[in-house]
Amino acid sequence: MNAVILGAGGQLGRALRQEFPDAIALGRAELDVTDATAVRAQNWAGVDVVLNAAAWTAVDAAEDPAHHAAVRAANVDAVGYLAAAAEEHGFALVHISSEYVFDGTHPGPIPEDLPPSPLSVYGRSKADGDAHATGIERHWLVRTTWVVGEGSNFVRTMAGLADRGISPTVVDDQIGRPTFAADLAAGIRHLVETGAPHGTYNLTSDGEPASWADVAKAVFTARGRSADDVTPISTAEYFAGKTGIAPRPLNSVLDLSKIREAGFRPRDWRDALRSHLGGPR
Repeated sequence: MNAVILGAGGQLGRALRQEFPDAIALGRAELDVTDATAVRAQNWAGVDVVLNAAAWTAVDAAEDPAHHAAVRAANVDAVGYLAAAAEEHGFALVHISSEYVFDGTHPGPIPEDLPPSPLSVYGRSKADGDAHATGIERHWLVRTTWVVGEGSNFVRTMAGLADRGISPTVVDDQIGRPTFAADLAAGIRHLVETGAPHGTYNLTSDGEPASWADVAKAVFTARGRSADDVTPISTAEYFAGKTGIAPRPLNSVLDLSKIREAGFRPRDWRDALRSHLGGPR
């Protein structure tokens, strides 16, 4: 199978490179997916699948009107260009989505077919990009949450605070599951290699849903600190008086029934966390 990874330098892109070692890995310097001419000019001959991990992911910065055009270019227009290329050249498209396309009020785990109801500029851009991806027949739209990989992320930040003796305040009313990039990439490979039916799949790490504060406590415990060194706080209290903050969905728990039925079972996020933190500090 001939694969191309876009956004190859990000957390998911690096994990995809491990799962698809023979793929062509392209960062923005090699292919700017926001440039329609560059996407059309790219040599797609012989490509079977394109794994699009390129995106604007800075959710708060996306709220700044000065960034709106760039957000739309990366999360909406680029997906349209790739979808058009997929139709023209016959490759399948894997596109990564987010629970930010929902408002977080759904009672219980969120199914794949819930209509979008985004709260933020970022969420709206992802929902609009998803529409491009799902508009072609040969697509896998993979929706995920709270990604943790090699790079800047919440777990790395909490581990650094724990190691430096700092005791943070962390929100406790946003509920979801961390998704370890290695599991996300493995699940994507499973969908592609098994020829799973095209469509939308929720794909996160498994296990009991938790708050950000719960995740922080688990990191602190793994680092030899007390869980009590993490102080819980509500989202409203945490962001009180701050400007330029994107609204967060409080329920980020995605229903994993469909990906399990497809034959892939992600690791429990607590097991994945222990493995992730097992490396050198």
